[in-house]
Amino acid sequence: EFSMLDGAARIKPLIKQAADLGMPAIAITDHGNNHGAFEFYKTAKAAGVKPIIGIEAYITPGSARGDRSRHYFGDGTDKDDVGGGGAYTHMTMLAQSTEGMYNLFKLSSYSYLEGMYFKPRMDRELLQRYSKGIIATTGCVGGEVQTRLRLGQYEEAYKAAGEFREIFGKENFFAEIMDHGLDIERRTMSDLLRLAKDLDMPLLATNDLHYTHAADAAAHEALLCVQSGSTLVDPNRFKFDSQEFYLKTPEQMRALFPDHPEACDNTLLIAERCEVEFVERELMPRFPVPEGHTEASWFEQEVAAGMERRYKGEIPEAQAKQVSYEVEVIKQMGFPGYFLVVADFIAWARAQGIRVGPGRGSAAGSIVAYALGITELDPVKHGLIFERFLNPERVSMPDIDVDFDDRRRGEVIRYVSDKYGDDRVAQIVTFGTIKAKQALKDAGRVLAMPYAVGEKLTKAMPPMVLGRDIALNDLIDKGSERYKEAQDFRDLIENDSDSAEVFKLAQGLESLKRQWGVHAAGVIMSAEPLIDVIPIMKREDDGAVITQFDQPPCEKLGLLKMDFLGLRNLTVLDDTLANIKSNRGETVVLE
Repeated sequence: EFSMLDGAARIKPLIKQAADLGMPAIAITDHGNNHGAFEFYKTAKAAGVKPIIGIEAYITPGSARGDRSRHYFGDGTDKDDVGGGGAYTHMTMLAQSTEGMYNLFKLSSYSYLEGMYFKPRMDRELLQRYSKGIIATTGCVGGEVQTRLRLGQYEEAYKAAGEFREIFGKENFFAEIMDHGLDIERRTMSDLLRLAKDLDMPLLATNDLHYTHAADAAAHEALLCVQSGSTLVDPNRFKFDSQEFYLKTPEQMRALFPDHPEACDNTLLIAERCEVEFVERELMPRFPVPEGHTEASWFEQEVAAGMERRYKGEIPEAQAKQVSYEVEVIKQMGFPGYFLVVADFIAWARAQGIRVGPGRGSAAGSIVAYALGITELDPVKHGLIFERFLNPERVSMPDIDVDFDDRRRGEVIRYVSDKYGDDRVAQIVTFGTIKAKQALKDAGRVLAMPYAVGEKLTKAMPPMVLGRDIALNDLIDKGSERYKEAQDFRDLIENDSDSAEVFKLAQGLESLKRQWGVHAAGVIMSAEPLIDVIPIMKREDDGAVITQFDQPPCEKLGLLKMDFLGLRNLTVLDDTLANIKSNRGETVVLE
């Protein structure tokens, strides 16, 4: 189970450990989201371990997902009452089929779009709508069934379990048992077993995993301190009351539940039942062409008209030859629609008086881009090379970065959202990771060391190369290219015990996900509603729709990524031209 600043398990080492232990399958159940699903799926497949895609969902406490008020199972004063301060309970769900996985993505998406209250929440109506192909459980100690059992509400727990079983189907709903040595788990175990018997509900043994190896517990504790802004010496800090949240061997799991071997057998049974596949296809948005035209024929006509316009009807031979070559390559690669889409929103922006850059990067090598008004310079005249942009030998999506006046970039995104459908355009999530220097500073703070300790360590690191810091492991790895440069740093950790302690903890923190943000320029566009393809979410402050997957998975799944760059120098240029006009009455055409 991964969550920002809550899970200290990196996907690759986790999958490797599962493979080394001979496990046939492993599941990912992110808290309320599916951020890691695609990377997890690909990594597990490559390692020969079956990926089970799941979620630890937030469920409303019996209320509708749009209800923004708290609901308690008791009077709200009992610490055993609903988790999340009356806002939500937990439930584990696993995709049994590809349809089930896409239903899981829809559930997660709608929980953000419609059920956000403290956490992205689902309700019973939503579960009912998208339950097909999903296996669910009573969840952890934060689940509704266990919460009611802790409050002594056996009848209500029985009723809730019955309702969920009705939604998912008798064979798809399990009583989840876990044992991490916690009192809160043991208090409800006998009642949960009784409930399972009364409802004839199968048992499922699970282990909540927040880090890969038992030795990673210290790094996880530190991570929780980073999250809560506390230190390891703070007695009131947020912490887990056990160190059992690592990947256990099958033997260890069976030893935990000697009286219920069927609970462990059922994990294998579920692993056999779960079979999902990501559908990778071409999802380029369709450009609306006039009747009687295909995208290809309209594209050819637009390019021809653009060449006439650019060269005032007298097209030089070299340019004519180049344009016919490019048109054929673009048609053969299936990208006419892409050029029509880009040319259209650039033309619209210019018509609105939004300043657009003259073109950047390899797209400036295309005469088709020049003809369509995407770029503003003749590549033949300047000796630019088309193949750097599109190469028939190597089929990859064209990538045109477009610069807009920083103040008005949002208007262009709004235009494409309106044109292709609000449900088919979204901004892209990015994940901030804890970098080497930050890891050292965080580790020093969490260990309550004087500020100078972390400062001394970061200053002893070799300088950045191309804006990138050296990784912590490369400082001590003799095989690393920059090992020789790090002697000062090694002297420090060898001769100073505080520095050594900070370094060891920092290694456990480095590269863990810190928070999510929004890609500065990237916009995803799709031929189909995004909710049918990937999980999405909504930013609370401005309602912007954002993908739950970052850029590489979106592109691999066939979605179009466009860069809409907001450039401040275009803003400055636009203001300058406006000043020239008002001061001197002159209109300057920059192009």
